[in-house]
This record gives sequence, structure tokens and C-alpha cells, in this order.
Amino acid sequence: MPKKTIAAVDVAGKRVLVRVDFNVPLDGSTITDDRRIQAALPTIKSIIDRGGKAILMSHLGRPEGTGVEPALSLHPVAERLSELLGKPVAFPSHDCVDANAAAGVAAMNDGDVLLLENLRFHKAEKKGDADFAAKLAAYADVYVNDAFGTCHREDASMVAVPKAVNGEKVCGFLVEKEIKYLSDALANPARPFVVILGGAKVSDKLPAIEHLLTKADAILVGGAMAYTFVKALGHEVGDSRVEADKVAHAKRIIDGAANSAIDLHLPTDHICSTQFAADSGDIEVFTDEIKPGYMGLDIGPVTQGHYAEVIAHAKTVVWNGPMGVFEWRPFRIGTKSVAKACVEATENGATTIVGGGDSAAAAEQFEVADKLSHVSTGGGASLAMLEGKAFAAVDLLDEA
Repeated sequence: MPKKTIAAVDVAGKRVLVRVDFNVPLDGSTITDDRRIQAALPTIKSIIDRGGKAILMSHLGRPEGTGVEPALSLHPVAERLSELLGKPVAFPSHDCVDANAAAGVAAMNDGDVLLLENLRFHKAEKKGDADFAAKLAAYADVYVNDAFGTCHREDASMVAVPKAVNGEKVCGFLVEKEIKYLSDALANPARPFVVILGGAKVSDKLPAIEHLLTKADAILVGGAMAYTFVKALGHEVGDSRVEADKVAHAKRIIDGAANSAIDLHLPTDHICSTQFAADSGDIEVFTDEIKPGYMGLDIGPVTQGHYAEVIAHAKTVVWNGPMGVFEWRPFRIGTKSVAKACVEATENGATTIVGGGDSAAAAEQFEVADKLSHVSTGGGASLAMLEGKAFAAVDLLDEA
């Protein structure tokens, strides 16, 4: 069932508590990428333009949960949000549930914006604690979930807070858009439906591959995770990263794909180096077998061409995870070629969805993000959707 959105709520004069995802990268106190703040603007503006009071809450980083850590304060976010909105954003410092925060909320006028301090300064946030949630819920006449990046988690602000709010519980425009793109792609994809999975840890992606074996037409595997599969095929992988305890699982998936209609594509050639470094070590391309002393750091040119051809024929593409160490120039071509192929598929009418995280960073680095159908703000959440997981944080919102 589709969920009710903030657009359907009369917010005038109401306190609207919005769980946003402002977990942005910082260099000291400087925000190096404000995409997650920008993504929340439509929901925030909808509330304040219609006379609501927008009370925003988020986590940032991974604090210990034992009190304030100045390096992980949301203060720089409040300043950037103020610039983007062109109006002041109140920021009661130190604590999201102390008397200072409560006084800040009480002093708000219609159309005001307030950002609470980092939720994870309290251990209770990660624990889903009901008492902590009740203090946050006391700020709210309406609850809005607009934090797709944490929709797969059962943190207090995601599950216990909406349970404790007496008023309407709805999704923001970002969550609405994210879930629509990903759920539509999985439930009723235009075919051929191609899924591209990469990244470092095969253990992170095995559940998604298993779930997609019954849904996708083709799965393209790259990144360091591919070498557990290549090892399962019996090939030598040199010093490439292999999760030895997952080789048998990978072999079962290979066998399962061979006995089904799905095409599971693995790299057949590899750009390798003797060192895991950007600008040292001997670099060679190997086909099938990788020599001892070398590790695979990108898919090779033959694989790049083959993957691009598969993507070119797709009508729906979901991409989660890079093909190699794209941050380093010698090992960026595989990921760049996939990004370019996704752009060309989009131009030819395909729906192309990038599942957040490193893939989104790569799309930005190669300047293709605005040429794709949708770039998700949540790597972990989009991966959880690819695994077929239900989200308690979304399920408990009001139906449309």
C-alpha cells in the first residue's frame, strides 16, 4: 500500500517532527558534500511554506553515545541549511532532549525551522529506547520520515518515535521517491532487468544476489567481492580479496543461476597490482588466472566491454557497488565504463537507479548523476530493499 505523504497533511500551526538524514561527510567543520541536505529541502519547504513548524532530527557519524562530541555536532549542518533556505535555523546546542531543546521548540513560530543536536550522542537512539523516543515524540503533532538512508534500521527515531506520536505519521517526499523507484523496479521492472553489484565485501551482497535470482534477467558482478565467485569457479585469484567462508555459498549461487533463466556474469579479465595503492606496484591485466603476488583491483577491458553491452540492452538497471577501486586513477575505468553505459541506457529509454553509497559517489565523481533516472541517498537501505527486506520504519506510517 502507498503511504500517506506530508503533502496530504494540513501542517498550519502544527509542530512537525521530521527524521532527516543529515549524515554528511565533514572535513573538520566543513561539509564536503551537501547532497543529503539538499535532498531534504522539498519536504522542509513544504512544511514551512504552509505555516508548519519544522523540527528536524538526525544522526551524524558514529559517536560513542556517551554525550557531546564536538567533532560530530550538527552545528555545521544547521549553518548550511540556513544558507540553503535563506532563513535562520535554530540550533539548541548540546542535547536533543534537554530543557534547552524543549525551550527552543516551545519558542518556535509558524514557518520556523529548528535542528536538534546529533541523536546518537545518546546510546538510547541505536537501542531503540522507548523512554528516549517519548521525549522526542513530545515535540510532535505530526511525524515525518524523510530519512531513506536509515529506513532499514530500527533506531529510536525511526520506529519508537512514530509509535509514540499521537498525530499523523507520514513519509516525506524523499522517502516517497526512493521507495517508489526501488519498489517499482523490483516489483514490476521493464525488461530486460539488469542488476550490477560490486564493492568490497561479498558477504554484504550474497543475500541480495539470492533474492534477485528470481527477479532479474542478468546480474553483473564486479569489485573485490567478485573474487570469491571467481575462486568458487576454481580459478587462481592471486592475492585478491577472498572471503574463504563464503566460497561454498558463492558456488551454490553460481550453480543455481546455471539452472535458472538468469544470466550471472562474472569478470573474465582483471586489472591487477602487486600493491593495494594508488601509485605504486606493478600493474598487469590477467585473463582467467591471476598470478601469485597480484590482486584484482578492477574489472578488465574485455569484461568492461561485455558489461557495457549487457547494460545497453536493459530497460531497467539497478546498480549498487563499484567495479573496482575507482578512487584511484589506474583502477577507475571499470566503474567509469559502467557509469557511462548506464547513461547511454537512460538516453535509450531505460530506467536507471543507483543504490547510494560508493556507487552514488562514483556517479558524482564521473559527473553522470544528473543523467541517470535516480541516484539514491541510502546505500545500506537500497541494498536491504534488493534483499527483499521489510522496513518497520515505513510499515508503521499511515496508509494513503
